[in-house]
Amino acid sequence: MSPMTLSAIDLGLAAPHTGMPADVIPLQYHTNMLTDAHRMDSFAAAIAAVVKPGMRVLDLGTGTGVLSYFAARQGGVVTAVEREPGVLAAARSALNANVGAAVTLVHGDARTYVPSEPVDVVLCEMMHVGQLREKQIEVIGGFKQRYAAAGLGPLPRFLPEACVQAVQPLQQDFTYHGYTVPAPYFQDPFSEQPRSRGLADPQVWQSFLYDQQIPSVCEADLAFGVQQPGRLNAVRMVTKNLLAIDQAAGTTIDWCMNYLVVPLSRPVDVAAGQVARVSFSYLPGDEIPALMSSVRVDVEG
Repeated sequence: MSPMTLSAIDLGLAAPHTGMPADVIPLQYHTNMLTDAHRMDSFAAAIAAVVKPGMRVLDLGTGTGVLSYFAARQGGVVTAVEREPGVLAAARSALNANVGAAVTLVHGDARTYVPSEPVDVVLCEMMHVGQLREKQIEVIGGFKQRYAAAGLGPLPRFLPEACVQAVQPLQQDFTYHGYTVPAPYFQDPFSEQPRSRGLADPQVWQSFLYDQQIPSVCEADLAFGVQQPGRLNAVRMVTKNLLAIDQAAGTTIDWCMNYLVVPLSRPVDVAAGQVARVSFSYLPGDEIPALMSSVRVDVEG
């Protein structure tokens, strides 16, 4: 008898071809969102502050339906749109178990969906740090055009209501057990990051309200005063979503996404007092390599 060999096929671990579009998030990754306590707490609080009984709520790209669940338990009349059949089936099962028939599920594409009547609140969480990879800006921008074209009246309130993006130059330790791999990775914004040393304070490079003009490009050209010497070999992308804004009280309910650390193709040594100019440009929804290939750093002084 020949020796037994273990392969991915022997163990049933070979990944099947699903035919799933590249921009669809498979069901198993939605659990990461559900276990993100900060995300869940922030959305629950924001939806509780915004949605009142009887309000018509539209959830674009509902995923597992958790935001629709939050809205339904506030008394909202909720319609949820999801295009991926497996995720839709999971949402239907979970929503039926948790809120019965309080949410109407629609098998459709959030990028083309038009409601048949006006809505009060639009929920849409199709976001990635930096507005990379996912289609938040495309979906909301297209929805606003279709809503106006359908003559449905004033725009609804969007949740999130606004986005603020910042960037910070870093000296980043990319060495693991003696093995150096300069590769992008994510950081928990609420944990210490001993591998990262900020060489200057973060600066905001983009901010916008979803009910106003939405950017068609994500770009920055910023000058940072270097505060301590080091090897500038990465930038850290920061995205804070203002989920609900209380204008009267001057307060917001926020969700700060995981940071994204991006290595530079050409690290530079910097000294305190120098100016490091950081620039980049990419399209909303682009993949991370589009950002990486566009980052430029020039040192002055």
